[in-house]
Amino acid sequence: MKSLLFLVLISVCWAEPHPGNSSLEHERIVHIQENGPRLLVVAEQAKIFSHRGGNVTLPCKFYHEHTSAAGSGTHRIRVKWTKLTYDYLKEVDVFVAMGHHRKSYGSYQGRVSLRGSSENDASLVITHLMLEDYGRYKCEVIEGLEDDTAVVTLNLEGVVFPYSPRLGRYNLNFHEAQRACAEQDAVMASFDQLYDAWRSGLDWCNAGWLSDGSVQYPITKPREPCGGRNTVPGVRNYGFWDKDKSRYDVFCFTSNFNGRFYYLIHPTKLTYEEAVQACQKDGSQIAKVGQIFAAWKLLGYDRCDAGWLADGSVRYPIARPRKRCSPS
Repeated sequence: MKSLLFLVLISVCWAEPHPGNSSLEHERIVHIQENGPRLLVVAEQAKIFSHRGGNVTLPCKFYHEHTSAAGSGTHRIRVKWTKLTYDYLKEVDVFVAMGHHRKSYGSYQGRVSLRGSSENDASLVITHLMLEDYGRYKCEVIEGLEDDTAVVTLNLEGVVFPYSPRLGRYNLNFHEAQRACAEQDAVMASFDQLYDAWRSGLDWCNAGWLSDGSVQYPITKPREPCGGRNTVPGVRNYGFWDKDKSRYDVFCFTSNFNGRFYYLIHPTKLTYEEAVQACQKDGSQIAKVGQIFAAWKLLGYDRCDAGWLADGSVRYPIARPRKRCSPS
């Protein structure tokens, strides 16, 4: 088949920097216990928003009920931060502090510390944020026989995009879907991220894996091929499937880039290998699917000409639907 492509799609990355620690929500989580004054742990902000590569502080302070003191002085204070998983039964250790002893775990090593702005400050500072850092964190403070907890959600600014390999839809099991997102400089999206994307207008009829192992898809315009015309808009749930044998597409999430997205005009038609070389010669690299999707979704990028992407697929971003710029 002869190629009809004239353009090469390339990118190093493009997102603008954002403030590293802002909040759209101010809440206090207070746990009331019986039998007299107790240790109270408070998260003054229940949700924190940041971006990949930034630094963030997850707020957490502890008090004794009816007093402003940080602790009784009788017992040493132990602060433990964990990340909650989707099944709510398992927790991932992040950071533990007791006195002068500090320990961080896994991918958080070298990136986490306590803010310690006051004696009762147990806030966690995370630097060089990664896509995998998204999620819910539990701050637990223990003093003697008393303990209390608060939960803070870390949201990352970014974009959710559906992905299928160039071989066609429904070709990925769960593990292959994980690798596919990683190859697109992304991670598998969570349900909350897909739901937020649906609320922002994402409409996609093909079902895809999410990070919790479920298979779902977002519909804003009900129609026959997507569950029927008489159904309500929403995120449709296929439930949980065999991660090894079942095959679907996947929804990926990516965030903040340091670079820009652009088309490279070339006077002749290019094969995929030639497109890769042309990008490198121009001092850049061929773009990934997540990058073209982010340019379209976040920056309103609009181009009717198709171009090669890093996975060997050919796509183009349309922000203004018009004749001769869609498959039908």
